[in-house]
Amino acid sequence: MAANSETEQHDVSHAHDHSTHGSGEASCCGGGTGPAGAIPSTPPEHGRSFQVSGLDCAEEVSILSKVVGPKLGGAEHLAFDVINGRMTVLESADQISDSQILDLVASTGMMARAWDADNASADQAAHLAKQKWFTLLSGGFWAAGFGYHIVETGLGGALGLFSGHGEAAMPVAEVALFGLAILFGVWLVAPKAWSSARRMSPDMNLLMVVAVAGAIALGEYFEAATVAFFFSLSLYLESWSVGRARNAVSALLDLAPPTARVLYDDGSEADVPASAIPVGAHFIVRGGDRIPLDGEVLDGAGAVDQAPITGESALVPKEAGDEVYAGTINGEGTLTVRATKAATDTVLSKIIRMVGDAHSKRAEVEQWVTKFARIYTPIVMALAVAIAVLPPLLLGGEWNYWFYNALVLLVIACPCALVISTPVSIVAALTASARAGVLIKGGAYVEAPGRTTALALDKTGTITMGEPEVAAVYPLGDVSEADLLTIAGALEARSSHPLARAILGKAEQDGISVKAAEDTRTVPGRGLEGRMDGRSVWLGSDRFAVEKGFGDTIPSDLRNRIEEAGSTLVAVGNENGVTGLLELRDRIRPDAKGIVAQLHAQGVTKIIMLTGDNERTARAVADEVGIDEVRAELLPEDKVTAIEELVAEHDMVAMIGDGVNDAPAMARAHYGIAMGAVGSDAAIETADIALMTDDIGKVPWLIGHSRRTMSIIRQNIGISLATKAVFVGLTAFGMATMWGAIAADVGVSLLVVANALRLLNGHRAESPPQGGDRVGDRLAEGALAHGH
Repeated sequence: MAANSETEQHDVSHAHDHSTHGSGEASCCGGGTGPAGAIPSTPPEHGRSFQVSGLDCAEEVSILSKVVGPKLGGAEHLAFDVINGRMTVLESADQISDSQILDLVASTGMMARAWDADNASADQAAHLAKQKWFTLLSGGFWAAGFGYHIVETGLGGALGLFSGHGEAAMPVAEVALFGLAILFGVWLVAPKAWSSARRMSPDMNLLMVVAVAGAIALGEYFEAATVAFFFSLSLYLESWSVGRARNAVSALLDLAPPTARVLYDDGSEADVPASAIPVGAHFIVRGGDRIPLDGEVLDGAGAVDQAPITGESALVPKEAGDEVYAGTINGEGTLTVRATKAATDTVLSKIIRMVGDAHSKRAEVEQWVTKFARIYTPIVMALAVAIAVLPPLLLGGEWNYWFYNALVLLVIACPCALVISTPVSIVAALTASARAGVLIKGGAYVEAPGRTTALALDKTGTITMGEPEVAAVYPLGDVSEADLLTIAGALEARSSHPLARAILGKAEQDGISVKAAEDTRTVPGRGLEGRMDGRSVWLGSDRFAVEKGFGDTIPSDLRNRIEEAGSTLVAVGNENGVTGLLELRDRIRPDAKGIVAQLHAQGVTKIIMLTGDNERTARAVADEVGIDEVRAELLPEDKVTAIEELVAEHDMVAMIGDGVNDAPAMARAHYGIAMGAVGSDAAIETADIALMTDDIGKVPWLIGHSRRTMSIIRQNIGISLATKAVFVGLTAFGMATMWGAIAADVGVSLLVVANALRLLNGHRAESPPQGGDRVGDRLAEGALAHGH
């Protein structure tokens, strides 16, 4: 473990908070929670959480921030999880009672109650069902009214309804049918609109209600009903799209079976809920079963399909001593496993929480859309007033005609399609990336990879395979190979690091019995020190030997030969000098050169290797794969300095590491990518993006996926704004009708949702085919088939 600083930094703090760096976020949605029905995550800063019925999009977040925020000392004391309809009052807020908070939420037209994770999913489903039924009733009565008109006037008369600008007086029965369509269409919106009017803060709910009321005042019952129904449909589509995200996360729960077959000391077996199984318990996994908990194999052998977690299509051999993960599938044979983690701490549960929290970390473009809509709505209200008043006053136009055109403007100006366009795209992008075995912690980090211009990476486990082996043993003086390996093994006996495993594996291969050294301690960036048989012993890089004053005792020709081969030199010694050298070799990934070339072709102008290995070894590896720059023999703080220099020179810098040892450097970059998250407890927690395997080939895919996502988001924004611009122009010249405006608005909403859903196929278009029932496949299936 001593020859490579990226493999030695065990003193790096694991408590580093990596949740906010580099995103540029200033969002009131910064808090997040786990999915309803899933393993609940801890509320942000352990505040009080509330289930809010009707919290479906950024519009409601804005309303609640304006109404509840001031009573708490500012909106920054609130956090929102839109996916689960959850509002959290942080502990930093001014203290007010729960009943006051519930009253404040009720004043906005929404309803709240104390958060109950067990009932949250049912509450969301009930809210969506209510929206669906009100929308269906509104649409049904609209269709009945239109059908009645066809019976009364014939098809030609019915088509005349679409001409707008006033039609002959309707029969009372027809007015009643359209009236019911209006009532059911605005029933859920009216309280929010009234709250908006009282606060003198116009939003899209108020826009629609004013448009409907104005149409009724003009006797345009058909058009008022059309606006009410289609607006209700738009809101339902919005809730449905959020529900898709929620169900996609909930679908993850199906990966791990709810029970496990526990094996007791007396040999008896029983099915026990997985959540009730303590760490250390033994359980049986039969052939073909899903593994319920993370654990260590005690008995049995076979091959496990880890594709549900990692996306790897090949089965992974497992035998006694190997780790297995919840949600993976046992192949042939029966395994006896010892639980090493509780159900709430498994790799799968971490993924569930992370994906559930992801939507709360909004991309900059999503925040821009929300801010734009907030400014845009009052401007539209003022423009509508100008269209209603100025032509009649200045040009002698007909009041009813221009008042109608003002209502048309209110309808087409509704920012529904614009507001919905970005979050649906982000959710689809997060789902597609999970399919490909790439877990992204939020919308902010979907956007970042596409703008990457500089990339820093660790050597071990990224460019190389991360599985070093002892290529040669060079004892010096009268020390034997066995003596040398005995000392090295003693120092590394308590480590599970790849270099330590390589040394211990070599000792075992040679039949050497290893006893752990005493008083061992890590010297960061240098090596290890300890005591053995009453003597001081050490192990580390040649730099460590130099610092101890023994650098001259290392044969220069031997050092040069090891380093020129791209191998790592590990010196072993005692208080008297160097007793020998170990040559450790880590194979370069076969596809590393092609991946680096692909990254350059994608516009990553600088790729830099940051390593604690010696300069010559690092340079040999970098030259072989085409890396632009090497910085070797770095301590942890040196890596941070190198990243700071890159950040100063480039707009978007990524750092790829193992998620733990490189945490400070990853934190200083604009975003961090953890390699091989499975097996590293801290990897998912530390990085902004976690690759579930150690396949660096996912990085070019990630950049391409990010750019495709942003392209679709820009398309959606452009389509929304262009449609509105066209109808605003038509309205200014009196050429638009209200039904046409609402049809266009709903049509654009459907179009942007359909366009966003294309991202769900991104893993197929942009990554190599993968086998197995992966996390993302279950995400997509749950999203599309959970009954909405």
